[in-house]
Amino acid sequence: MDVRLQQLAHKRRSLPEHAEIESLTKDLSQLKDLLVASQTEEGDCAREQTKAEQDVDQVRQRAARDQQRLDSGTVSSPKDLESLQREIVSLAKRQGDLEDIVLEVMERRESAQERVTELTDRVAAVQAKVDDATARRDAADGELRAEAAAATKERELIAASVPADLLKLYDKLREQQGGIGAARLYQRRCEGCRLELNITELHEVRAAAPDAVVRCENCRRILVRTADSGL
Repeated sequence: MDVRLQQLAHKRRSLPEHAEIESLTKDLSQLKDLLVASQTEEGDCAREQTKAEQDVDQVRQRAARDQQRLDSGTVSSPKDLESLQREIVSLAKRQGDLEDIVLEVMERRESAQERVTELTDRVAAVQAKVDDATARRDAADGELRAEAAAATKERELIAASVPADLLKLYDKLREQQGGIGAARLYQRRCEGCRLELNITELHEVRAAAPDAVVRCENCRRILVRTADSGL
């Protein structure tokens, strides 16, 4: 029963979903980082676009005011008229340059928005895989837990029939020997340490009473004698 419980614990630790979830979670983390970077870029572009559009609007308004002054006839000085006309031409060029900047920023923003949309979809797809793998892992783990609970109860029933001093020795050996406190003696070989007993040890085991507790001289585990022990 102890071996069975060890096997169940090992199965729980080595469920394939563990590695799957770890790999997917790593991918998900990287995608989320890329998404945040793209969202930040889109936000920066949005602010840059707003600023550029405000600059265009300011230049447009100033050009409109100058054009209105020119059309109103209130400026009579030839020098002032010439200066006003030059400023209108300069503002038109400035407006064109700023509008080009707005278009360039809009293109970058659109590209960033497309990237955000793509990464959002990819994050959702990988998250769905993580959720699916997690559900499968939890289901498999639940089955193994239930099986381990049943095995634990069965072990308790068996342990209740073992003398207290022998059970104490067995549990102590289990702790010292990697979870295996007793081993079968098979064809004169201890199946705990895999070493064959020498002639003297075999004589001692052979001479021991059927209910005597015999132990391996090499690993000190309790030896379980059977018809196949080679005695």
